[in-house]
Amino acid sequence: MKIAYIINSVESGGAALPVPAITKVMRDAGHHVEVFALTRRNGLAIEPLENAGLTLHIRPGTRKDHLPALRWLHKQMRAYKPDVIWTSLSRATLLGQMVGQWQHIPVVSWQHSARLKPLNAALLRRFKNRSALWVADSSCVAEQTRRTLGVTPDRLVEWPIFRADPDVPTATPWQPGTPVRIGTLGRLHPVKGYDTLCAAIALLQNCPDLPPFEVLIGGEGEERPHLEALIAKGQLPIQILGHIKDPSVFLSRLHLYVQPSLWEGFCLAAHEAMLASLPVVASNAGEIPSSITPQTGRIVPPQDSAALASALEDLLKQPQHLADMGQHARATVLARFGAQHFDRIGRDILARVEQIVAHNIKTTTA
Repeated sequence: MKIAYIINSVESGGAALPVPAITKVMRDAGHHVEVFALTRRNGLAIEPLENAGLTLHIRPGTRKDHLPALRWLHKQMRAYKPDVIWTSLSRATLLGQMVGQWQHIPVVSWQHSARLKPLNAALLRRFKNRSALWVADSSCVAEQTRRTLGVTPDRLVEWPIFRADPDVPTATPWQPGTPVRIGTLGRLHPVKGYDTLCAAIALLQNCPDLPPFEVLIGGEGEERPHLEALIAKGQLPIQILGHIKDPSVFLSRLHLYVQPSLWEGFCLAAHEAMLASLPVVASNAGEIPSSITPQTGRIVPPQDSAALASALEDLLKQPQHLADMGQHARATVLARFGAQHFDRIGRDILARVEQIVAHNIKTTTA
């Protein structure tokens, strides 16, 4: 098959990061894949996508110029002539569905978010039948897709987007007399809850008997000035490092990971931290609570700085146990999201897509 993989942008983030692993399964199965991005944005995903050997087509537009984006995609699909359009995120899906209908190309659509904007939810619900198959990146997203969009089980499959590679670097255990390094990865956006993290760290500064600690935020985005103001005002032991080119190296230097998001889908970053042998303190958001137990971390309510501070305090008071918790976390994700499991699910879904394409060819040529 020729697969046109449509994404919103080549901004670094949870939807773009797994594309190399996903498309590798496609290419290893003998399919040809090219990636089409509706806009560039910060372009930080370009390098890893190109390093994966993918051909990229990037439209020089914005997030909201939908009509020009639709025309561009229509023209690109006319030239590429794919057997299937595979879309990721709401904008790419809605535009891909329209082009697919016009050009009689079947559409397969990812769902990544456990919380859709009301307008996107209404549009996707209305046009849900324009996608021949929906692929949820986690069980929580599958449930949201059934409930919110009304997609029936016969047209919905799950493919967790995390391919747990056992060869990634693991974290060096904390040593007595050294600061505990707490870290987090993500774009600097309100949904990531970093203002809640700042408030929690401010509370921790008043807690006695804690070892020295520091917080490292790896990411870039619109919230940076606001967060820097909070850090300066509270004289908080937090550093914003900007975009992290190699997350695995960043994670290997931590002792504890925190994910204070308001909502998530699968949340690739938290699972990557677990694979790096880090315990995780995270919000009750998306798929995260299904992976984290008291042996591997803590779950707290979103936007609850006091609860987040309490969970961090609990672990900081026993830093000698962090490495053991991290080993349990690593074992958990390797068991649930190992590479063979990831590849097998992908091949099974591709076999189903091949049947959809064959049926489409039969009906359009009859």
